[in-house]
Amino acid sequence: MAQSPLQTLIPFLLLPLLLLSIAPAVAPAAFPGIEAFLGSSAARDPTAANDTFGSLPASLRRALSVPSPISPSRLLSLSAAVPVSVRLAGASFPASSARLLPSYVSSAVSSAPFFSSRRPHRLALSHSIHLDVAAPAASSQLATRAAAAVRAHLEAAPAPFHATALSSVPYSLVDDLVAEDYRALVGSSSAPAIYIYLLDLGKQPRPYAYTAAPGSADSHSPAFSRCLAPLWAGKERYLWIDLGAGPVDYGPALSGDGVLPRGEFHPLAALHGRPKSEKALVASLASLVLSAYKLLLVPSLRIPVHYESSLLIRFVHIHGDEKDPAGLDWRAVEQSIRDGDLPYEGQSLKFDFHSVKYSECPICSFVIARSTHSFTSRFLFDNYTMIVSEYLDSKRMRHMLSDSSEEMHRVAGVHDSDEHDKVVPVYVFDLDYDKLLLLDRYHQAVAFRDMVVVVRTRSSQTVSDYSCNGRHVITMTRNLERPIIGSVLQTMFGVSPTHQSWSPEHDATVVDYTWSTGHTPFGPFSETKSLSFVQKDAARRNVLLTTLNYTITSTVAVLDSLAAHGGENILLRKKRHVEFIQRWNLLTYKLEKLVSAMSRLDYNKAMYLLRSSDHDMYALFSLVYQASQELEASLVCFKDPPFPWLSVSLSGVFVFGFFYVYSKRDKLFRSKRKQF
Repeated sequence: MAQSPLQTLIPFLLLPLLLLSIAPAVAPAAFPGIEAFLGSSAARDPTAANDTFGSLPASLRRALSVPSPISPSRLLSLSAAVPVSVRLAGASFPASSARLLPSYVSSAVSSAPFFSSRRPHRLALSHSIHLDVAAPAASSQLATRAAAAVRAHLEAAPAPFHATALSSVPYSLVDDLVAEDYRALVGSSSAPAIYIYLLDLGKQPRPYAYTAAPGSADSHSPAFSRCLAPLWAGKERYLWIDLGAGPVDYGPALSGDGVLPRGEFHPLAALHGRPKSEKALVASLASLVLSAYKLLLVPSLRIPVHYESSLLIRFVHIHGDEKDPAGLDWRAVEQSIRDGDLPYEGQSLKFDFHSVKYSECPICSFVIARSTHSFTSRFLFDNYTMIVSEYLDSKRMRHMLSDSSEEMHRVAGVHDSDEHDKVVPVYVFDLDYDKLLLLDRYHQAVAFRDMVVVVRTRSSQTVSDYSCNGRHVITMTRNLERPIIGSVLQTMFGVSPTHQSWSPEHDATVVDYTWSTGHTPFGPFSETKSLSFVQKDAARRNVLLTTLNYTITSTVAVLDSLAAHGGENILLRKKRHVEFIQRWNLLTYKLEKLVSAMSRLDYNKAMYLLRSSDHDMYALFSLVYQASQELEASLVCFKDPPFPWLSVSLSGVFVFGFFYVYSKRDKLFRSKRKQF
């Protein structure tokens, strides 16, 4: 039967609609030309001190005038991808690791917000891991060279006195080889990433682990406690873990959280103990990668840190009659922080040194006297003996130093000025006191939001409450450089200690000492004073996260205010609506590009875009504020509604019927009463 022309055309007319219904959603196209415009603006004004909106060409303004959804969800859904590349080097890793490891990691973690240890704990920006795993064969040459270097060192070095003790191997032996491989990979790849090397160096002459000490002569001396460990974070963006080293154990000696026990159940001991199945081994590797990702690559903020143009670290040394420079080299502390290159372009970081004698500082002796407390401990010698010890209350010291800041400045010769936006004083009490005196019983230095308090006495060392590989950790109490560096990082840059992180599940700060060895200025198990890429990236990222969180929450507040005053209709006067749309599109474009720059680990570009977007955020606020001030209250009178005849009639019929039945009740129900 012949079909009509209309019936023939119907399938062709419906085909485009069918294709549109099954086609994936396409992301909105970027505004052409804005990327080049922002690039040239960044070259002229790296600190984004000027508003870029005024210099926009007319063509870009027309492109930005296209209406787009104005919703807070567009800002609150921003998420930065963290690129992580895992390199498996060794013969123990199965060939399927490159396929199984990403699936295990992706099933265990999804997008999560950045956290802060101080309120607000949940920040506006989220993060997710972008994992790439190379096959074990790709790093086989690195594993062979590292294994040969470790074997040669162990064969040449003397064996430890105890057969069960670990032999020490310098970190630099393997780190130089890993750094060389990392630089080769970075040079051949256009996409930046953080590299995690999981090493298996095969069977070695005896058990070993790594030390940062240049020599191994004092590694097993009773006077020293070198904490040997299997991991190291480089100054560049890589870290490596030797799963064949150890097994190791470290953490609180008697009680406490965060201990890393000796045994085959911790992921660091994945290649020790009984042979594991392929999936069990890959699961341990995934657990290790996730732990490094959460604690090292996206750690929580210690405190919020806003962008400040001028930073000053002021050291105030309160000393006795004679200065002892041993263990307190101010230039070494300054150089370690400067080598980290922590400030952004446009920020200045300065150091100021002052000293005052303890005998010439009445407020200092008052602070020490009022902050000294005592506690008792029981020790078993021939019998139980109670010993009374003293400590300093850091919170009381901070309170009194804050209240007496003017007196402290006068005594120390500090001249206050407003030329610095943020000043962190570091008060070092170097006391002529023979007994041990620590802050809060355990600490040499304590970091607060607005200052750092440090103390030392003539006592040179003490046995701490931590152990490493079966031996108590001995703290050299005269060495203050590492504690000062770690405390300054917390107060000035908001860097969390390597063993602390905020947990939303616990609603508290949790402790995990897994990554507190090797290259870190935090914790009792490391000896290094320099900064790894973990601290460098955290210091720069914290400023970004704090400022970005303020920008997003402020913009959301502006949108809420706009909705409360009647929505976009209030902007129609004086052509504010067009400028509002342009500013909104430009702001969201900059924030999306900012998150993209963070995903590429380009923090300088991200900071420029963030500071440039603040001009647009303030402009949105001004537009809404001006429009709200012009609102006029008006009273609109409506006509009286018509009389409800229908409802009144029905009500009258119902009332009349009720009274009629009530009046005739005897007649109506007479037949029923006769039955009884």
